[in-house]
Amino acid sequence: MSGEVTAGQVRERIYRLVLLLGLLLVLSLIATQAAHGGVPTAADFADCNAEAPQVVKAGGASPTTSDHARADGARSVTTNAPAVASPAVHSPDPQIHGMEAEGAKSATYQAAYRSCMRRKGF
Repeated sequence: MSGEVTAGQVRERIYRLVLLLGLLLVLSLIATQAAHGGVPTAADFADCNAEAPQVVKAGGASPTTSDHARADGARSVTTNAPAVASPAVHSPDPQIHGMEAEGAKSATYQAAYRSCMRRKGF
């Protein structure tokens, strides 16, 4: 009767299955945290605001409909405040948060900025 499975073998298989499922759970939690990235820093904003004009000049950005809509909105906002170099776009979307005010007026700049932030993991 070599084809029969003993109770010990069943317990061993269940133990290995539970161990494998636990390992998969831990790995998926680690991967999820890595995929969401952290919080963008001032250095991330500065890097992407410096890179975006170069990408625009090279023609390497493809704006979306949302980029065009945001750019139209940014151009229509008029303020008497002097322009500042600090990030002006405040958004829950980390791919556009921190964008310079002048850059926000260009859909192509927005596309280049979003691409940079996406490569950084945001």
